[in-house]
Amino acid sequence: MFRVPGFEGRRVAVFGLGRSGLTAARALKAGGAEPVLWDDGISSRMQAEAEGFVVEDLTAADWTQFAALVLSPGVPLTHPVPHWTVEKAKEAGVGIVGDLELFARALAALPEGRRPQVVAITGTNGKSTTTALIAWVLKQAGMTVHMGGNIGIGVLALPEPTPGAVYVIECSSYQLDLTTSFAPDVAILTNISPDHLDRHGGMEGYVAAKARIFRAHGEGKVALVGVDETWGAGLADELDRQPAGSLARIRSGDTGRDAAASELVVSNGRVRVLDTPLDLVGARSLAGRHNAQNAAFAYGAARALGVEHQTAVEGLLSFPGLAHRMETVGHLGKVRFVNDSKATNADAARQALAAWDRVFWIAGGRAKAGGIDDLAELFPRVVEAFLIGEAAGPFAAALGEVPHRISGDMASAVRQAFEAASRTGREEVVLLSPAAASFDQFPDFEARGEAFRAAALALGARAEGAA
Repeated sequence: MFRVPGFEGRRVAVFGLGRSGLTAARALKAGGAEPVLWDDGISSRMQAEAEGFVVEDLTAADWTQFAALVLSPGVPLTHPVPHWTVEKAKEAGVGIVGDLELFARALAALPEGRRPQVVAITGTNGKSTTTALIAWVLKQAGMTVHMGGNIGIGVLALPEPTPGAVYVIECSSYQLDLTTSFAPDVAILTNISPDHLDRHGGMEGYVAAKARIFRAHGEGKVALVGVDETWGAGLADELDRQPAGSLARIRSGDTGRDAAASELVVSNGRVRVLDTPLDLVGARSLAGRHNAQNAAFAYGAARALGVEHQTAVEGLLSFPGLAHRMETVGHLGKVRFVNDSKATNADAARQALAAWDRVFWIAGGRAKAGGIDDLAELFPRVVEAFLIGEAAGPFAAALGEVPHRISGDMASAVRQAFEAASRTGREEVVLLSPAAASFDQFPDFEARGEAFRAAALALGARAEGAA
């Protein structure tokens, strides 16, 4: 666990006692601060009291006595309206930070020779896979690697810094909105497409939050930016105008389902990311154009940290993949079951649909703005769609003449998709890539993915890796 310095003997308000809030309180206390905790949930307050923390109703507190407000990423900072704690902090002139900012300050307080290196990854889609992939490649290269943030362990719960260690941190837009001094050695933006717009007041606010990962871009810093869409390309142009730091624009190549090469196009001459396209045909967990781009980010980060070319490539080829992200969960006859439950919006589902020429597509849930209208160009790849959840009706309307049926629930969709796929006599893919949130039928995308896996196995599918 980290110890956060700079608040010794001072009261620090902490609101939101989920994973990041409690971890921040522990790290503040370990650093000598006096955290004062509050949450709207009684059970969260009881847990904090059981750990010996001061729990105080912040609605009635004297905010002039606080040195800072540590806000959970899930609490609105600006939109739709600022949370009441934000208003009170601003009225009292109290700075507002998040766990990622505390992490940054803890690292900055270390003597220069003891500071570890940090690779930070953000983006609308692909950031979890890229984060895990980078951590894997660096570990295969023999480095001491700690992975966390928006994936897995909260940043302040990661092991304390040791010389030579590398922290690989996934950053959400909510976390980045609460940073002022975060300065990763390698900062990565995978892509940007509309998401969480209600929390950022629109697209401009969302892009601005993502761009905060590059606030410290300067001498000795490396930026790797996906430029497949206009927002990423625009941010790359802004970075290119800065006199210091290194930039590489990364564009996904025109790869087919298995031809995994990524076209890393441009560098500004100060960092050379890749000389030739990577041949990822042997990487079973990196199928598709988007994963070729993820591999390019991982390769670029590894090379920036001194990993030799061949070692980096070997790490990419051996990556086992992540659950719920283009994950093959089993086979039954000639039918392959692929779990892409993490595709909670249309842009994420686009990557999976583009990876195969033919799919029996399970989609639906709680639709996001725009539904699946933007995927129309990929509908010819859909042999038949099987629709679940609240979005089944709207998705059916969007599909139009594309063969589809409303299955309703996951078990029915998996059974019907398998029966349809097996009748063709061909090698086929049953793909769960919902293009929607899970909250109508499941608590999260992980539970949805596990329901898909269970349904496939219940049909008799042989689990991936089973004899």
